[in-house]
Amino acid sequence: MSKLIGRLSALLLFAMSTCVLAADTDKVAEARTAIAAKFPGVKPDQIRPSPVQGVYEVGMGADTAYVSADGKFLFSGDLYEVETRTNLTEAGRAVSRSKALARLDERDMIVFGPAAAKYTITVFTDVECGYCRKLHGEIDQLNKLGVRVRYLAYPRAGPGTDDWAKMEAVWCSKDRNGAITKAKQGQSVDAKCAATPVAKQYELGEEMGVQGTPAIFTPSGDYIGGYLPPKDMVKQLDQLKVAATKTK
Repeated sequence: MSKLIGRLSALLLFAMSTCVLAADTDKVAEARTAIAAKFPGVKPDQIRPSPVQGVYEVGMGADTAYVSADGKFLFSGDLYEVETRTNLTEAGRAVSRSKALARLDERDMIVFGPAAAKYTITVFTDVECGYCRKLHGEIDQLNKLGVRVRYLAYPRAGPGTDDWAKMEAVWCSKDRNGAITKAKQGQSVDAKCAATPVAKQYELGEEMGVQGTPAIFTPSGDYIGGYLPPKDMVKQLDQLKVAATKTK
C-alpha cells in the first residue's frame, strides 16, 4: 500500500460523512480545501477532477489515487484512455514532476554542460552506485552530444550512513564538480559545512518515486529510467521530443 493510499484511507471516512466531493465548480473547490486541511502535505492544487466523470484524482509526486464523487470508493492504479492507449495517470505524474523540477535552484545542483545545450536531464545520483559511476565516466560524451547533466543527491543507503556523509562532503566542497568526480572514482572527499541540500533533494527523490539510481528525468517530467549509453540517451531524448510535438 502506497503512502498516499494510506493517507487517503482516512479521507474516505471524512468524505462519506460530509459528501464534499460534488460535480460543480464550487464543490470541487470545497473538496480541495477540505482534503488539504485533513492531510498535511496535500495541497488543493493536487486534487482535481479526473477524466472520468464523478471521479477525482489526488496526486502527490509519483503517487496517484482516485476517489469517487460520493466518497464511498478509493482506488489506485493507472488510468488509460482506451482509444489512444494513453496512460493518463503517467501524464499527470509527468506534469507534477516537471513543476517540482522547475522550482529547483541550479545553485544547489552539480551541473555539467553549457546552459545552451540541446537537451537537459536531471539525474538523481549516488556516488556509490555503479551505473551512476558509469554514466559519469561518459559525461564528456554526453556533453559533446548536446546533453547537459544536472545532478541531485540521492544517497540510497539513507540518512546517517557513510554513503550520506560522502554525498554531503561532495556538496560541501568548493569545487563540487571536481569533488563528485573524485567520489565516483572511489577517492575520498574531505569537506564540511553547516548545511547542504542533500536532505531536501533526497526527499524530493522519494516524492518523485525514485527507487534506484541513476534516476533520469527531462524538464517535461518524463522519467527516462536508469543508465543509457550516450547515443541511446540522445535517441531517447529525440523520441520524447517528437512525441511531445505530436501531442501539441
